[in-house]
Amino acid sequence: MALKQIDHGSKEYQQMVNLRMEVLRKPLGLGFTKDELEKEKEDVLIGAFEDEKLLACCMLTKHDDKNVRLRQMAVQNNVQGKGIGASMMNFAETLARDKGFKKLMMHARKTATGFYEKLGYKIAGEEFTEVTIPHYMMEKTL
Repeated sequence: MALKQIDHGSKEYQQMVNLRMEVLRKPLGLGFTKDELEKEKEDVLIGAFEDEKLLACCMLTKHDDKNVRLRQMAVQNNVQGKGIGASMMNFAETLARDKGFKKLMMHARKTATGFYEKLGYKIAGEEFTEVTIPHYMMEKTL
């Protein structure tokens, strides 16, 4: 499995949009707007590939000079639970650290908080609703 940064607008980026749609948005009856996708040009886009096939993805969005936000973490349903998500998180944390960020934060789906807690993330605040489902703010010092 290869972990790498993805260029916005590339063939790999289209796979990333498709995976996020399938795993994150379609089950909630949601899609992406053109504006949402356009804003991702500023983000660090990350993918896990087996040959040419995207298995997992996430992105890092700069919050400020010290903090970066993990967004849109998705792993293909048929390979969840095989360590791909944890590998993605380690790669994303290393990239964030290399770019000088001190803290990684995220809006984690309530159902995923256990996964992130195993990786050292802590819940920071009360439960809230985002994209129609319960979330928690989670963070980790890098």
